[in-house]
This record gives sequence, structure tokens and C-alpha cells, in this order.
Amino acid sequence: MAHPEDPQAPRDWTDDHVARWQPVLPDLDPVIEGAVTRMKKLSVHLRRVREQSLLDFDLERHEFDTLHKLAGRGGSAAPSELAEDLDLAPASVSGRLDALEKRGFVRRTPSTTDRRRVVVELTEAGHQTWLGAMDVLGHEEYRLLGVLAPEERNLLNDLLRRIMIRAESTEDPVSSPGHP
Repeated sequence: MAHPEDPQAPRDWTDDHVARWQPVLPDLDPVIEGAVTRMKKLSVHLRRVREQSLLDFDLERHEFDTLHKLAGRGGSAAPSELAEDLDLAPASVSGRLDALEKRGFVRRTPSTTDRRRVVVELTEAGHQTWLGAMDVLGHEEYRLLGVLAPEERNLLNDLLRRIMIRAESTEDPVSSPGHP
């Protein structure tokens, strides 16, 4: 694997970004700046791909989110469960379900265990639309991470987990080392 200082090594946008800022910020750690900038740019790239897939499948973000949560529950759930999953008021979920039902993506049926309750089910059309939008992003994720060998992907996943555990900790980032 080529080292970043190797003049033969391929360069990306971030290499030029770091080189531009190093003279301005002499304490800038080029490895940390490079890694963080690449993570940000990768996140933006994947968000663009996801948004394009929603356009391609004629889905609004909130429609996809609702289908996604329903699919994650095995294709059926009570409206109250969806409201909890989506962190929404039940009335908001009801409006979403009305629109998705009109599009043929979900159906509401009486519960078999309690006639006062309703179960929301993903229809075949809803499942196929959700799956199609998911596949677009999944293919791009595999395309990008496919440049790494399986053991490198495992290592990357483990390293990112360690970083996320730190990010998710309750430590105040302003009072952590390196901040005055």
C-alpha cells in the first residue's frame, strides 16, 4: 500500500485540503484531519446516493423512513410501535400511514388478538419499493468498500466502532484533552 508522502501514490481531494491547511494551522495533525475529512466526505457522498435513490423510487424521506421501520419489524407492526420507532406522535404516524396506504405500500388490518387494535402491514409493492431504494445504497456501499480486502473491512469496522464508542460516551468534548 502506498504511503501518502509517496509522490507515486494516488491523491484524493482531502490530500490537497490537508496540504492547503498545514501552513495555516501548524499544529494540524494531517492524519487526523485526513481521516475526519474523508469520513465527512464519505457521509455526504452516501447521503447524496440515498437521496437520489429516494427520487428514483418516488419516495419522500418520511415515507422511506416509515417503510424502513416497518420492514425492520418484519413487515408488520402496531401503529403505536411505529410511532415509538419513528419518535413521532401517534397522530403523525396516522397521517403517514394514510398516505402510504393510498399509494398501496401498506395496509391496515384488524388485529387477530384484539379487535380494537390495528396492524399495519407492508404490501408487496411497499416491500419492493423499500427494497429497491435500499439496494441502490447497498450497491454503492459494496462498490466503495470493495476496494478493501475482507480482513481490511473487518479492521475498518473495528476501528470505527472504537471511535464511535468514544463519540457516544458522555464525556464533554469541550473539556477533553486538546481543548483549552
